[in-house]
Formats: sequence, structure tokens, C-alpha cells
Amino acid sequence: MPVGSTTSGQAWTKRTTAGEWAVWVGWFAAAVLFVISWRIMNENTIWTFVQDAPRQAADLLSRSWPPRLSYLNRLWAPLWDTINIATLGTLIGTVLAVPTAFFAARNTTPSALVLRPIALFIIVASRSINSLIWALLLVAILGPGLLAGIIAIALRSIGFVGKLLYEAIEEIDESQVEAVRATGAGGWQVIDYGIVPQVLPAFAGITVFRWDINIRESTILGLVGAGGIGLQLQASLNVLAWSQVTVIFALILITVILSEWVSSQVRRAII
Repeated sequence: MPVGSTTSGQAWTKRTTAGEWAVWVGWFAAAVLFVISWRIMNENTIWTFVQDAPRQAADLLSRSWPPRLSYLNRLWAPLWDTINIATLGTLIGTVLAVPTAFFAARNTTPSALVLRPIALFIIVASRSINSLIWALLLVAILGPGLLAGIIAIALRSIGFVGKLLYEAIEEIDESQVEAVRATGAGGWQVIDYGIVPQVLPAFAGITVFRWDINIRESTILGLVGAGGIGLQLQASLNVLAWSQVTVIFALILITVILSEWVSSQVRRAII
């Protein structure tokens, strides 16, 4: 059969006329959006600075090298604080996220009209605000220090863990739950024997993955006074000690790589 023909004799086309127009309108809208965005960018960009950027970058790199390795001795304690912020924040956030997830899931919530909307609002509110913003607000309330960083990480983790966990709860095999309920088990026993075993691997993987993310986010919370290695980074940036900044960047990179490796190994062992 030749291309462009059908058994009924009508010519075959990839799209209908309306579909073709929709594609062209879509491309036109994208082009208009690009032009508008480009004009806005040009209005707020000083192109003289952009042209001078390669020279400035080369000058900055020359002042950043060689790294001041002796500065490492002052970074171990802040790095340990950063790891503790991520770990404790993940732990607290996960503990709070578990009941929130059960309240948010359609098949486990005690009240679809009251508790579920509240739980969903908590999850959305937590995910809508970045950890750095949480830390900024908490430093203003609690003062600078590790406590503000831990709570900021915890508040951010509630939404992440809660959302993925409640989606995992809603995707469980209900036949297993019904089998447990048919034995005469009560509400808590149904959760313990029918739901928890099904979501436990996902829950463990989600928690470890969030801890890995929190390691990265904790490294910059010190920029707003929430403790950790970010404080040392801010102090070095303030005095333009670029050789120290290089050491801090390298240490953060190594820490993130190690946390990623630990996270992948744990998730592989669990899943």
C-alpha cells in the first residue's frame, strides 16, 4: 500500500487540521515567550561585565590555587556538625512524616474530610519552602546555631518523606489488608501486619534518599547562620580567602560523593 493512502481511499495524515494548527500555535507561543524572556534578560544584564567575565574568572581561579591545605584542621568539627544537622533533621522529619503520610493516604486516613486535607496541607507547605528559607526564618526566631539548622532540615523533610510515603501507602495490595482483616485483627494490627510490611522497603529507601539530600542542603545552611561548614564558607568568602574556599568546596564535594555512595549501598541492600 503506498504511503499516504488507506483502504478507504482517503489520504493518511499524521495529524488532523486542528492538530496541525495546535502545533503551530504552540511553536509560535514558545517563540514569543523566548523573545519576551530574552528582552527581560537584556534589560537586567550589564553586558560589559559579561564580556569581562572570562578575565575575572581566570583571576579568581589564580587566587584560589593552590588550596590552603592547612585550613583542613579547622573544618573537621564544622563538617561533623553538618553531618549531625542532616542526620538529626532527617530523623525528626521522618518521625513526623510517618503519621502525616497515614493521615494523607486515602486508604488509611481516619477522616477524609478533616485530617486528610490538614495532612496534605502540611506536606505541601513543607515542600513549598526551601531549607535555606526555613533556616533563615528559624535563625531569626531561635538565633544562630545548630538547632535552627536541624529544625529547618526536619521541616523540609516532612513534605518529601510524607508525600512519597503516602503515595506508597495508597499503592499497596489491598487483598493482603483484607486477608489480615478477615482474621479478626483490629485497626492497629491491620496496619502492623497488612500495610507496614508492604511499604517498609519503600519507606527505608525514601528515608535514606532524603538523608543524602539533606547532607547537601546542610552544607549551605551556615550561610544564614544555621551552623555547620557553611559558617566557615561564609567567613572565608567575607575576607576573600579564596584558597580556603577551594579547600571547603573540595571537602563538601568529597562529603557529598561519600554520602551518595552510602545512600546507594543502603538502598541496594534494602531494595
